[in-house]
This record gives sequence, C-alpha cells and structure tokens, in this order.
Amino acid sequence: MVGIVIVSHSKKLAAGVEELAQQMVQGAVRSAIAAGIDDPENPFGTDAMQIYHAIESVYSDEGVVVLMDLGSAILSAEMALEFLQEDQRDKVRLCEAPLVEGTIAAVVQAANGANIEQVLAEARGSLAAKTAQLSGFVGVTHTVPLQLSNVEVEQASKEIYLSVQNQMGLHARPAAKFVATASRFQSDITLRNVTVTSESVNAKSINQVITLGVHQGDEIAIAAAGNDATEALAALQQLVVSNFGETISQSLAANPLPETLTAANGQLWGIPASPGIAIGPVILYQPAVAEVTEHLGDNPQESWQQLQDAIATACQELQTLRHQVAEQVGEEEATIFDAHLLCLSDPAIVEAARQRIFDYTLDAVSAWKVVVARTVRSYEALKDPYLKARAADVRDVGQRVLRLLTGVASTPLDFKQPAILVATDLTPSETAHLNPRKVLGICMIAGGATSHSGILARSLGIPAVVGVDAELLGLENGTVIALDGETGQVWVQPEEAELRDLQTQRDRQRHVQQEQRTAAQQPAVTQDGRSIKVVANIGGVADAQVALDNGAEGVGLLRSEFLYFDRESLPTEEEQLEQYEAIASILSPHPLIIRTLDIGGDKPLSYLNVAPEPNPFLGWRGIRCLLDCPDILKTQLRAILRTTHKYPIKVMFPMIACLKEIRAAKEILATAQAELYRAGIPFNESMEVGMMVEVPAAVAMAEKLAAEVDFFSIGTNDLSQYVMASDRTNPKVATLADAFEPAVLRMIQQTIQAARHRGIWVGVCGELASSPLAAPILVGLGVDELSINPPAIGAVKASVGRLRIENAQAIAHEVLQLNSAEAVREYVAKNARGSTT
Repeated sequence: MVGIVIVSHSKKLAAGVEELAQQMVQGAVRSAIAAGIDDPENPFGTDAMQIYHAIESVYSDEGVVVLMDLGSAILSAEMALEFLQEDQRDKVRLCEAPLVEGTIAAVVQAANGANIEQVLAEARGSLAAKTAQLSGFVGVTHTVPLQLSNVEVEQASKEIYLSVQNQMGLHARPAAKFVATASRFQSDITLRNVTVTSESVNAKSINQVITLGVHQGDEIAIAAAGNDATEALAALQQLVVSNFGETISQSLAANPLPETLTAANGQLWGIPASPGIAIGPVILYQPAVAEVTEHLGDNPQESWQQLQDAIATACQELQTLRHQVAEQVGEEEATIFDAHLLCLSDPAIVEAARQRIFDYTLDAVSAWKVVVARTVRSYEALKDPYLKARAADVRDVGQRVLRLLTGVASTPLDFKQPAILVATDLTPSETAHLNPRKVLGICMIAGGATSHSGILARSLGIPAVVGVDAELLGLENGTVIALDGETGQVWVQPEEAELRDLQTQRDRQRHVQQEQRTAAQQPAVTQDGRSIKVVANIGGVADAQVALDNGAEGVGLLRSEFLYFDRESLPTEEEQLEQYEAIASILSPHPLIIRTLDIGGDKPLSYLNVAPEPNPFLGWRGIRCLLDCPDILKTQLRAILRTTHKYPIKVMFPMIACLKEIRAAKEILATAQAELYRAGIPFNESMEVGMMVEVPAAVAMAEKLAAEVDFFSIGTNDLSQYVMASDRTNPKVATLADAFEPAVLRMIQQTIQAARHRGIWVGVCGELASSPLAAPILVGLGVDELSINPPAIGAVKASVGRLRIENAQAIAHEVLQLNSAEAVREYVAKNARGSTT
C-alpha cells in the first residue's frame, strides 16, 4: 500500500490533516507527519531530516507520496530525497496538490489499493469537483452543478429515485451518515430533493445535504458518475431504504410544536424540551461572542494558514468533547458532534472561506465569519422547525473557530451554587459541559424540543423549557423561578401556594427518581424473593461503562456491528479481539453476551457489495449472510473464543429460523474451536451458546431449537414486526409492530414454555424489556433475564422490586386474553399496583 507523508510548517495543522484523512479510512493507510521545528520561540518551519525519517517510517516498495504546504516545505522535501538510497528515491514522489484536499484524496485512494500514479492523479484532481462551489455556500435557492473530472465526463451519469421515510427526514445525523457513505466512493455524487427543487447539490457536503430540506415522504434523486457509480448508488440506496439505521422509537415526536409562547395569568409558556420540575434562583448566562468586523488581510497565505490551524484545533476539541459525551451519556448522543466535525471539513464552508481570503483578500477571521453567517442564514430560511434548528449547530462550530482565531475565551459554566440557567440560547457544546448537580434547570429564549441542546439536556436529566419570552433576560441574578419541562410552564417568583404545589410535585418526582437510582444499584428481586437478572444492550466500548454506571449486571446484547460499520473493509481477528477484550475488561467480572454480526434489513454493509433487495427484512440478513460468508463468521468466532480465556463471554446467533441454520452455525463454531486448539491458543471450551428468537418459525420450533443451545434471547423488535407483518421502519405501518400486542406476548409465552421444558434459560433483549410497564408481564411469563437500554435500568429494577410473583403471573395470564396492545397497557397500568400486595 502506498504510504503518505504530510509536510507542513505547523505541527498542529499536519496532525489535524492526518487525523481528518485517517478518519475517512479508519486508519487503514500508513501515514506520517513531518512538521514544525524544535524551537519553542518559533516552532513554525520544516526540517529535511525530519521529512527523511517520516518517509522511512512509511516506506514500502509500493512507494510514498509526499504532500507539502508551501515555500520551504518544498525545498526541505526535495533535500530529504537526497538522503534516500537511489532505489528508494525513485519510489518517493512529491505532490503539488493542496495539502488538506490532496491528503484526503490520496489517503482514500491509497486505502483502495491504488498504485502510486493513481494516488498522485487523485490528489492532483482533488479540487476539480469543488471548482463550481468557489462562489460561496450553495443553498437551496441557488445551486451550482458539480463539475465532473475529464475522466468522469465521458461516463454516463446514473440516477436513482427514492422516498425518504424516517420521521425527521435528512436531519443532521442521517445527513452525516449519507455524506460519510457518499464520501467513501470516488464518483461524483449529487443529491436532489425532487419534491422541492430541480437543482442538485454535492452529496459529499454535509451542509448542502441538510439545507435541501428533505422531509419524511419527500422523493430524492441520487446521481453518480464515475468508475464506482453503481456501487455508490447501491450503498446509498441501502442506507435510505434502511431508514438510516433509525428505529421509530429513536425518532422525535412528529407532532408540530409551537414556535412561540403565550403568557396567561402572569404565567409564561414555552416549549417543553426536557421533563422534570426545577425550582431555584436564576443565573443569567451571556456567552462571550467573538465580535468581528470585516478587515482586509496583508498576507493571504498566512491568513489561510491561520484558518487551517484553527479548524484543525477545533476538530481536536470536538473529538475530545465527543469522547466525553459518549462516556457520560452514551454513544447515540455523542453522534451529535459527528455532524459538527463534518461541518468543519465541508467544502461548501472551507472552500468558500478560502476564496474570500485569496480572491477578496479578507483576513481569516472575517472570511470565516462571513461564510458561517451565510450558512446559518440558509438554515434559518428553511420552513421546517427541525431543520431550522440546525442553524444552532453551524453557529456553534463557527463560534468555536472564531474564538480560536481571535483568542476570545469561552465563558465558564461552573456554578458556585445550584441554580436555573437562563440564556438566550445554548449550543450543544455548552450544554454538554453542564453539571447536572449544579444546573437545576434550563430556560432558553430560543431553541426547540428538537434542538440538539434539548436532546443533551434530556440525556443529562436536566429539566428544560425553551422558546420562552425574552423578558426573562431582564431578571436579576438570584430571582426565584420555577419551570416544568413536561408542560412548558414557567413561573417567575411563584406565589406561596404555587410554590408549595410545585415543590410537592418535584419532591414526588425526585422520590421516584431516587427510588430508581437506588434500585439500579441493587439486584432486581421481587417482594417474594424471585431474582431477575437485569443486563444492558450496548453498541461499543464507550457504552460499557455507561451500562455499569446505570446498574447493569453485565451485558445481554453487544451489537457487534459497530466493528463493521464506517469502514472500507472487514475488521481483522486481532481488531475484533482488542475491542471485545476492552469491553469485557470494563464489565469484569460481569458476563458479556456477544451477538454475531447481524447485517441486512436496516443494517447494510456497503463494502460487501450486496445488491439492493425489494424487501430486505425478508431477505439476506442475519445468520443467512453469515452462513453464505463462513469466513466472516469464523473470523468473528475465533476472536470471541480467544476472549473467553480471560472473561465470562457468551455468544448468540441472530435471525435463526430453522434447525439447519443453528446447526450450520455451530459447525463453523466447532471449526474455529478446532483451529485454535491445534494452534495452542487457549479458550473456554464450555462457552455458552445461544440464539435470538426473532422469527415466528423459531417460536414454532422452539422446543427442538432449545435442544441445540444453552439459552434463548427474544428480540421483541424483530419478532413484533414479523408476527404483525409490519415493517417497523415504515411509519405507515410501524405502529402495528407493537410488542404489547397479545399475539406477540403469546409468542413470548410459547418460547419460554419450550425453553423450560428443555431446561434452558430465557432472556428478552428488545425494547419491550426496557419498559417498566412490561416488567409485570415478562416476570409473570417466567423470563430469567432482561437486557435493556442503560437509562431504563433503574425504572425496570424498581418495577420488578414492587412485584409479587403470584400477582405478576395473574397479570400475564389476563393480558394474553385481551384484544389489543392498548388494552394490555391499560390493564397493566391499572392492575400493576395490586401486584405489590
């Protein structure tokens, strides 16, 4: 594989460029930086010997491409070649491509196995697709078609039409996935919102994609021109058809929320953003804003360098923040900052700023401010409230870079005493830094329930109301206010009777929350002594500690797909082993159940080149894929087995529908065990083996299947959609795929009865297990283990702790006789209290 060396006067810039480029290929390419000089007083410069050593570190017979920024970097690189042996020198090429764009293009091309000439050509042509965008940000009302390279012009453009069905359309996270997928291909790719406009935008630009304003039900057209156009369209089609990996429960409420408040009877109304009641003194927050007036620059190259340095530093800060949020509240919330990172590499912003520096001779600060302001306005001009709220994300990113350019420090959010934060607005970055022990509540003038700040506030457990009247900004610090994040009500200096009532409600909520927090850290035991194991569903290393902090007694479902997504090739055995051991070491001594790769349906892998299917949920997915690709399964099983030598690991196979499938999977497992045994690699020969029960056929054959495994894990999400014949990613029928339906509950009962007859244990790992309302039913049916989303652990354990087995069994028996999911919920809500007596 061709190696890459990045030469720059700035060590920070080179490191940022390398990190950005390696993110595109998941670290698959050997690269090195040679940047800066060892002089604390003047660290900017280049060193020929440093470049020589960098070349040596990545050298191979495939060759090395060296990219440089300017001036002495070129002279130093040429000098470094003189230190190489003659046969090496011929295989090292200096490339005149722009540093950032050229490096990214070169790394992506190298990762695809291209030779050195192809890597050079790709780097040199890295700006061709951006030429048309140099007039500035391309918005919805004014777009410029992508210019194709000379090679691609000769090829016919291919186009597909799709309907977007996820509830919020192409909002930030789906858009980020769309852009990341498109960026993996070399073809020029465009996207058009057929429902709204006839003009196309660059599918590899996060801001252009989002500002198309694609809503649920809109038709989009994706066009690609290039050597891998067919593969690109197939991957993007899979992504759209799979609802961008979102489930209905992950989508926010579709009901429109009010954009303005009203005041009645001295009481203010805003938009509820995070539930809970907060009472306390006000602290007004006015963040430091880097105010900028336009100035001309004396040295365009120096201004461009300053901007690139600031962007690279901002990327590093955001990566750190993303990691902190993932550890504190979870991976799902941390993905908010993926869109921020993409914004910093978006050509529609970066290249527009570059043009203003070189063509209009603005300084770095002025150029960046102008372009970001224009981008923000394009979001604010959108009609859809959710997409309009994305302006806050762009503003957040923009201010981060401006602060770095101007040296304006951010305003600290450390409160000396607990208080309610009142602000015009909060960015996602500011919200992520809040301390829930000091911030009792949040009251904002701007924003909406769908804002990323609102999502983070909910994750942090801080009550919040947004869209409140600006008169709140006139309050003095220390003024007592109250807010209800469930209703959107705000009281300024509430009267004594109101205050007592609110305090009673708050105390009741706190009592329930405390009960749940206490229950979370204790075993789940019914009042008559029946223990139910409560474990967590997780999707990566960061989630493991979150699960333990929330009271999980282990992991009942590790979705191993995280190892396979967002990369260009399959993970190796060693890569998988490293991740499994990292997770198991965090959980130890608690057990970890690893589900083997479960792709297809709503989880496609583009690099497997799977042809689009008309109904992927009934197609080539789960165990069906693995049995057709036995080497993929065997590699994963070898990695899992090697982890069992140190940790309590179990494995389970997804989407089993018949005896032939589970037996074939076990044969591959036996092969993996035999190979490790012959190689003298230790593993636990008694590792428990289980299977997912997600298909009605598996329920019908449960007794025979139970003879083949050590446990069942019932996946109620898929089981519900297959029992009810309703695609859970299709909003028109998704409500039918309800695990509270008596038909689904009867399937669960039948599975448990078969398992009991064969003497194996049963867990439930779908969303039904995370519902406190479902606990009496599942306990009454005889479930041994509940594997749930970490935030729900306390509530579910508390629900179990209020039960008596006899009453839970009575509830389970009665709901199986009812006619609908609604009736089941009503019955449990009414009768669960009686189960504690």
